[in-house]
Amino acid sequence: MYLWIKAFHLIAVVCWFAALFYMPRLFVYHVEARDAGDSQAIAYFKTMQRKLYRGIMIPSMIATLVLGIWLLALVPSFMSMGWMHLKLTMVVLLIGYHHACGLYMKKLAADNCHKTSRYFRFFNEVPVLMLVVIVICVIVKPF
Repeated sequence: MYLWIKAFHLIAVVCWFAALFYMPRLFVYHVEARDAGDSQAIAYFKTMQRKLYRGIMIPSMIATLVLGIWLLALVPSFMSMGWMHLKLTMVVLLIGYHHACGLYMKKLAADNCHKTSRYFRFFNEVPVLMLVVIVICVIVKPF
């Protein structure tokens, strides 16, 4: 049973990260369309962002968390390992990042976001760094 849960956890993680990588890219395009005054593109990006957030980001985050908690319940000894503490810290930060994406999505939908496309290009790199730390923690188990 453990390996099945682990497999579905990994699938959920991949889906969540795909959405976390794509949403800020949509923000970049949205802001560039805003700056160009392209109202048709802006409407399109608002729809894409809403569907991505509600249809993929939220369900995959929930699945990732539920399955991850289930795995920890099956192997509670992981909680005594330093690598798991670092991994869980990254997960908490990712949840915050996820919600920040939701806030930016709402601000952009309300035409009330003053961030630049350059800002969102840098913002887009945050989950990459977290993914690197998480993968190293899980595979290498450095401590």
